[in-house]
Amino acid sequence: MEVVLDIPRAPRANRRPYFYAGAVIAMVAATVGFGRLKPAAPTVERATLYTDTVKRGGMLRQVRGTGALVPEQIRWIPAVTAGRVERIHARAGEKVLAGTVLLDLSNPDVQLESLDADRQLTLAEQGLANLDATLSTAALAQQSAVASARTEYEDAKRAAAAAERLATDGLTSQNEIDRARDRMQEMSTRYDSENKRLDVMRSTMRTQLALQRAQVERLRAIVRFHQGRVASMQVTAGATGVLQEMNLEEGQWVNPGQLLAKVAQPERLKAVLRIPETQAKDLAVELPAVVDTRNGTVRGHVSRIDPAVQDGTVAVDVTLDGPAPQGARPDLSVDGTIEVERLANVLYVGRPADGQSDATLGMFKLVNGGHEAVRVSVRLGKASVNTVEVRGGLDPGDEVILSDMSRWDNVDRVRIR
Repeated sequence: MEVVLDIPRAPRANRRPYFYAGAVIAMVAATVGFGRLKPAAPTVERATLYTDTVKRGGMLRQVRGTGALVPEQIRWIPAVTAGRVERIHARAGEKVLAGTVLLDLSNPDVQLESLDADRQLTLAEQGLANLDATLSTAALAQQSAVASARTEYEDAKRAAAAAERLATDGLTSQNEIDRARDRMQEMSTRYDSENKRLDVMRSTMRTQLALQRAQVERLRAIVRFHQGRVASMQVTAGATGVLQEMNLEEGQWVNPGQLLAKVAQPERLKAVLRIPETQAKDLAVELPAVVDTRNGTVRGHVSRIDPAVQDGTVAVDVTLDGPAPQGARPDLSVDGTIEVERLANVLYVGRPADGQSDATLGMFKLVNGGHEAVRVSVRLGKASVNTVEVRGGLDPGDEVILSDMSRWDNVDRVRIR
């Protein structure tokens, strides 16, 4: 029988702790390595981008705005007095002359007030005539009194002279001489008083007649005013042109000052553009402009700039230098471009989506043959409609992305596919 004996073996070393430690170290190293890796650059489709190349040369600064064509001369026709529309003779769109009757109004109160003013004027004129006759009669009577006083004075003067001659011959007494002299003095005083009374009467007569004539003239002005009110109830165009507005119906009641109609001359139009207030600071009168009516363009110049800002825009009037394109008419929507200045020998590029004048922003510049774009800080200068001056951050020949890249604000590099 064969006997099998167990041979004792040396115990194996336990390597599991070293294995786990190595695995942990490898995982930590991988985590640190991956943490230090930069994130992959996002990819942008080239077809969705709009790019431009930085150039050096002359740059034309322009500002643009929308607006409408309006007539240069517009005649607003308001209601002078209240009344009811009895008849309408013309409608909007018709050509009218200055004397063309547009509509008839009626108001019995206006007629009565005019008749009452006529009556008061007639009474005042009658009073003036009566006053003139009365004062003239009184003046004639006073003139007669003056004449009588003069006659009596002359008689007394002659009697006194005769008494003095008789006294020289001793044919009269001293008492008679004194009586004759007193009578002459009395008649002289009376004659002077009557003359002064006549002068006062004439002066008073002139004042009274002047006051009465002024009253008559005032009433005549009132009559003319009421006659004008009556005449205004037959509303006329007042100017040659085209009737623009007539929003009334027969039987409608209108109040004083209410707009009845508007007459314009469509042959003489101007453009009123609304320019953003941020772009209007450099505008000035006489700057050249181009107005686009969608049926053609026409050159013009700035004729007026509104001093006030409304809804973030400034109203600018552009006078057309030539005939308006065919189809141009009042209230037609137009686009206008105003030339502000020409900059010589400057760096410029197409205006980015968020580019404003005198600003600094981040733009993506194409590198690596156009397969990638990196963000660079660009300092902008004066801006135009489609271009902007570059004052720093770019060089001639650099190609930059002008499209809106706000979705990539958190990255500094993108790949272009």
